[in-house]
Amino acid sequence: MSRYVGTTSRGIRLPIVKQGDDLAKIVTESVLLAAENEPFNLNDRDVIAITESIVARTQGNYASVDDIAKDVHDKFGGGTIGVIFPILSRNRFAILLKGMARGVDKIVLMLSYPSDEVGNALLTYDELDEKDVNPYSDVLSLEKYRELFGHKVHEFTGVDYIDYYVDLIKKENCEVEVIFANQPKAILDYTDKVLTCDIHTRNRTKRILKEKGAKIVLGMDDILTAPINGSGYNEKYGLLGSNKSTEETVKLFPRAGQELVEEIQKRIYEKTGKRVEVMVYGDGAFKDPQGKIWELADPVVSPFYTKGLKGTPNELKLKFLADNEFKDLKGDELKEAIRNKIKEKEADLVGKMASEGTTPRQLTDLIGSLCDLTSGSGDKGTPVVLVQGYFVNYSQD
Repeated sequence: MSRYVGTTSRGIRLPIVKQGDDLAKIVTESVLLAAENEPFNLNDRDVIAITESIVARTQGNYASVDDIAKDVHDKFGGGTIGVIFPILSRNRFAILLKGMARGVDKIVLMLSYPSDEVGNALLTYDELDEKDVNPYSDVLSLEKYRELFGHKVHEFTGVDYIDYYVDLIKKENCEVEVIFANQPKAILDYTDKVLTCDIHTRNRTKRILKEKGAKIVLGMDDILTAPINGSGYNEKYGLLGSNKSTEETVKLFPRAGQELVEEIQKRIYEKTGKRVEVMVYGDGAFKDPQGKIWELADPVVSPFYTKGLKGTPNELKLKFLADNEFKDLKGDELKEAIRNKIKEKEADLVGKMASEGTTPRQLTDLIGSLCDLTSGSGDKGTPVVLVQGYFVNYSQD
C-alpha cells in the first residue's frame, strides 16, 4: 500500500510540571495517552522532543538576581565593567542586566547597531546611510546617537530598549554610560574589565579583547557555572539560554539532560517495542522575514539528544533528478526510477550535485526548529512534540 503522508508534527499536551516531578514518566505516559486517544501508532525513529523550559523547571534550575550579582561581583571585583553586545530583550536579558548592575559600581553598556546579534533593530541601514554613519568603524555616544536618530521603539514590543536598560541599571544604584559600537576593542577605551553578552560570536569576542589587553574578559557562559548560595547553575553555558521567571529570578538552561532523553527512549521501547529518538529543544534556528529577528537566543537548539539524531540529512533533491537525470520519463516510470535512485544513494552525498539545494544543517537544528514552531511560546500547553515520518523518504511505503 502506498504511503500518502510524509512528516507530521503533533503537539502533545502535558500536565503543568513542577520542580521534582518525574519528567521521564510524565512524558512517556502523555505520549502513549495521546497515541491511544487520537489514535495513532508509534514507529521506529519517531522523534519525541521536549522543550528545555520544562526540563529546567523539573530540575529546579533557577537563580536569583542576587545570585547573579554575587557571582559578577566576585569575578570582576566590583568597580566599572563593560557590558557589551547584549540582545534587546525583556525576557532574555533585562533581568540578567539587573543582576550585573547590582554587582558593580558602574556599567559601560556597549550596544551593537543597527541591530543586536539576533536581529532586534535599533535602526535600519537606510537610516545609517542617510546620516553617513559607518557601523563598522564609528563609535557613538548616547548623546550623539540621540542627536542623529532620536528616540525609537522596537517594532513589535513598543519599547525603547536604550532608555529601558539605562533606567534598569540606575534603579540598582549603579552608574551607567552608553555607547554604540560593533568592534569589541572599542570598550577598552572605557574599561579593561569586560562582560561580553553575545551568544554565538562570544568566543571570537573574548579572543579579540584578550589580544587587545583586557584585564578581565568573561562571557555570560562564565557566570553561574557553579551554584551560588545553593542556586541553580549550568556548568557549560552559565547564563546563556536563561529566561525570566519572576522579577527577581531566572530559569537557567537545563543541565544533565542526557539521562532524561535516554530514559524516555528506554521507557517507550519497554512499553511499545519501538525505538524512538528523543531530544530536548530550545529556540528554533529560523529568521522572521518581517522583523528580521533570528530566533536563536539559546546557545544551541538541542543540548541533549539520543545518538540516532546525530549528523545531517543525507538526501537527494527530487526536482533535480526529475529535471536532469530522468527528464525524459513520466508517470509510474519516473516514480520508479526516482525510488530506485533513492534506494541506491551513497551513504555520504556531501558535494554531490544531486544533493544540491538540500538543507545542510544538523538534524537536531532542523527538527528543533519544526518543534519550536509547533509548540509555540504561549498558551498552547504542548511542551512536547511528536515528529513522525521525518526519516521516511519517497522510496518507502
